[in-house]
Amino acid sequence: QVQLVESGGGLVQAGGSLRLSCVASGLIFSANTMSWFRQAPGKQRELVATITSGSITIYADSVKGRFTISRDNAKNTVFLQMDSLKPEDTAVYYCNARFSGVSYWGQGTQVTVSS
Repeated sequence: QVQLVESGGGLVQAGGSLRLSCVASGLIFSANTMSWFRQAPGKQRELVATITSGSITIYADSVKGRFTISRDNAKNTVFLQMDSLKPEDTAVYYCNARFSGVSYWGQGTQVTVSS
């Protein structure tokens, strides 16, 4: 079955950096559009960044210039490099894989940014 396993979350001070990883299995990773979403307490889940199978990237306005999404198809892994973190970036971050209308989710990893 398809599994997406996130790692790399944690507690960091404002201005710091974290790198999230998501390892996928059970799917043709290179064919999937991979995304990172996040959900803060009491808020809806929102798209943070997307990278297509052709490595085209899209970012939410709130993270442009601070976050970088990348992928390593040889390792079935998508990354989210998060720099200049702000307290408002605090959320559970979820990895998503999408192909031909079918979507899969990871279990999420907590990111907490202290002021």
